[in-house]
Parts: sequence; C-alpha cells; structure tokens
Amino acid sequence: MASPVGDVVGKISVGYQGWFACTGDGSPINRWWHWSRDSSQPPSPSNTTIASWPDVREYTRTFQTAYANLGNGQPAKLFSSYDQQTVNTHFLWMQQNGCDTAALQRFNPTGDEGPTRDAMAAKVRQAAEQYGRKFYIMYDATGWTNMQPEMKADWTNKMSAYTSSPAYARQNGKPVVCIWGFGFNEANKAFPASACLDVINWFKGQGCYVIGGVPTHWLPGNEDSRPGYLDVYHAFNMISPWMVGRISDVAGADHYYNNVNQQDQADCNAHGIDYQPCVIPGDLQSGHRRHGDLMWRQFYNLKRVGVQGLYISMFDEYNEGNQIAKTAETSAWVPTGSGIRALNEDGTACSSDYYLRLTNDGGRMFKGQIPLTATRPTPPMPSQGTGGVIFFEHVDYGGAAGSTLAKGNYTRAQLQAAGVQDNWASSVRVPAGWSVTIYAEDNFTGQSWTRTADTQNFTTLSPNANDQLTSCRIQ
Repeated sequence: MASPVGDVVGKISVGYQGWFACTGDGSPINRWWHWSRDSSQPPSPSNTTIASWPDVREYTRTFQTAYANLGNGQPAKLFSSYDQQTVNTHFLWMQQNGCDTAALQRFNPTGDEGPTRDAMAAKVRQAAEQYGRKFYIMYDATGWTNMQPEMKADWTNKMSAYTSSPAYARQNGKPVVCIWGFGFNEANKAFPASACLDVINWFKGQGCYVIGGVPTHWLPGNEDSRPGYLDVYHAFNMISPWMVGRISDVAGADHYYNNVNQQDQADCNAHGIDYQPCVIPGDLQSGHRRHGDLMWRQFYNLKRVGVQGLYISMFDEYNEGNQIAKTAETSAWVPTGSGIRALNEDGTACSSDYYLRLTNDGGRMFKGQIPLTATRPTPPMPSQGTGGVIFFEHVDYGGAAGSTLAKGNYTRAQLQAAGVQDNWASSVRVPAGWSVTIYAEDNFTGQSWTRTADTQNFTTLSPNANDQLTSCRIQ
C-alpha cells in the first residue's frame, strides 16, 4: 500500500550536491573543490572535473578560473556553493520550477570536506526555509570505511538537529533520511549486508522514514547489485534505484520501463515500500539529451508505471553533465577552446533554464495537473510573448523568465507564484495588441508604467522602472 502524499511521496525531489568551492570563497576547505583535479589550482582545460559549464549570470559572486575567456569575450568564472547567495539562487530556481524537495548529499564528514559540508547543511536549511522548499539529508556511503558507527554518530550529534526546521522533509509524519550506496557491487561500497541492515533499522528506530539509494538491478540482485541483499533493500521505506550511466536514449528508457520499472513497482507494492525511481536529463557532454526528449520519455514512462515519487539526478551535477540547473546555452557562454558542449550541442537552441522548465512540466504531469502525454510539451526556447506577457530578470530578455501571463490582474503574491519575484523584472515581452501596466507597489498602487510592446530595458523608461515591478494589470 503506497504512502499518502507527503514531502517525498507525490513530489519531485532533486539531488543537490552543493559541493563546489573556490579558493578565497571563505569556505573551510578553501580550494577549488570539485572544480579541479588538483584543487590547489584553478580549473583549466588540463586541470578540470567539469563536464558542463554553468550559466553564472545570476550569481553575485564568482571566481576567476584559468580557462580562456568565454566565446562572448567575458572572463570564465565559476560559482562557489559556499556562498549563501548561490544556494539561495538554486532554491529560487527550485521554487520557480516545481522542484519540491532537495536531497542534500552528505559524504563521509570525518575527512577534509567535513567542515564545509557541515556549513552547507546550514545554508541549505536557510534557503529552503526562505523559498518554501523541503530538504532532507542523503548520506552517500561511498568510500566510508567506518560507516556503521560514524553515520549513526553524525546523525545523533549533528544532522538530527535539522529536523526541527519547518523545511525539513517529512513523510508519514517522520523525518526523511536517505542512505545511498548499500548493496552496490563496487569495491568502495563493500559493506556486509548485516551492517547495512543494522544501520537502516537504527535510523528507523530513531523515528525516521528511510529511503534507499540502491543499485539499478536491486531486485534480481545482479549486474550492479551484490547478490544476497534483498532483505536489506526490503528494509527501506522507499527505494530509489540509481540510473545515471544506465541509459543514453529513448530506446533505453523504454527498455527499463518494460524490463525493470514495472517489476520494481510490483515488488514494492507487494512489500509496502514506496518507489522513487530516478529521472536523468542525460549526459550533455556525451550528447545523450536529445534536447529534452530523453528526460520527457522517463517522465512519461514512470507516470504510466504509477510510481510514488520521482528523484531528479541531479540538480547541480556539472561534473557528470547530468545537471538540470542553468547551463551555458551556446558556445558564446562556454570557455573558448575548452571542448565543453553547450545546450544547443545537437543543433536545437535551448534556453539555459530549459531542463528546469522541463522538470516543472514533468512534475505537473506526474501530479496529474496536465494530461499524460508522450509528446514533450516544453519548448526548448520559451515563447517570446506570443501567448502572453513574459517578464525577465535582466535587460535584453536575459536571466530567469517568469511564467507566461494571461490577461488579468496580478498582485505581488500572484506574480511570485508565477516566478516573477518582487522588484526583480528588467525587461518584458508583450504580444501585439496587448498592454501591461506595471505598478511599483502591491495592489496596483504607486508609480506606474504602461507598455504596449516589447521593452528590452526598463532603465530607459522615465522614471527608471528597473527592479520596480510589484503588481501589474494585463489587458
């Protein structure tokens, strides 16, 4: 029997690494952590772990790399996850694009990265509370030699305190914890089944709802799964099998629908376990994405399976090229000569937020808010005002775009619900024959400006309308 809707059942969860650091960012690790192979040196084409280049236009603080300038001549800079504004920006994107819950990755905290990871938990809590998202701790057991006692101690001494946050995810009234890595047939995950079962049952004894990040072939116990771990898998409250690297095209997604996902769901149903399979956008650098068709096929197939939740792998995984967070659109936004592919790598123009928007629409289909369809409804480039008014965060229709707004009146709260933040807009697309009146205060009060055509720069209006929009009327 599936659990009722909570913070993971019936919701879109996203894996959140939050693990990028830069020299000089104030982090305890104070290195180019996860950007460079030699983290004491800035990333460059010969010293890098980057598969995709982020769109960094919305971060207030970035750090100079040793890459050549971007194709547009701008310096090649990267963000630090340690900066609170970076985390806030990510959680704003989650809010704008239907990402309900963030699974904060937590690796062995006893090593060099530990103090930085501790600080990231506090930053994620603040951002989740500010932007109305949920979060939970997702332990990654990879390479954690003394995992069995140390994971319990870490929860007891540090992470359990976060369950007091109103933003901490709960399911069936219990705080959510995920453990990723049990049962994988890999040398750095050689935990005996008895130790795994002990840890799962310990967390359940602490009153937690425990998710298992398990091998793809957990049910038959072969290929990427060690044999003899089915009792471990069945001890979890929710099972979330890994999919990164498993599929690269629509045919692969259909193969798993026919031969894995349906069988997984049937077994979970029989054992009272919730099923939360992964959805991946695809490895951009390897050309797997098919401008969104691969990701949409998974949304479509898993909705037909009847799964309890979906886990997006991942939000900010620029190392593997599987990120949905904003990414360089064209070669103009990628370092010259780097060989890094932009979102238009297959010849289809895609906006930097395309995979966020695709996640939003996939989530809406999963929740029954739009009909089940095998045809991807999300345009790779957002409509430029043809179906309604679109406000943009930056001049020249740059940065984030709000939802397409139909004719009507929009208060501050209504605009925010449509992804248009208060005192945020800098340009607008207006369809022919329409008019939009912008107000500087809520409830259609204060200074106003009326526009009857596309306006690419609010600073040119008199008086200056940049970052002034709080409410509007569209006719």
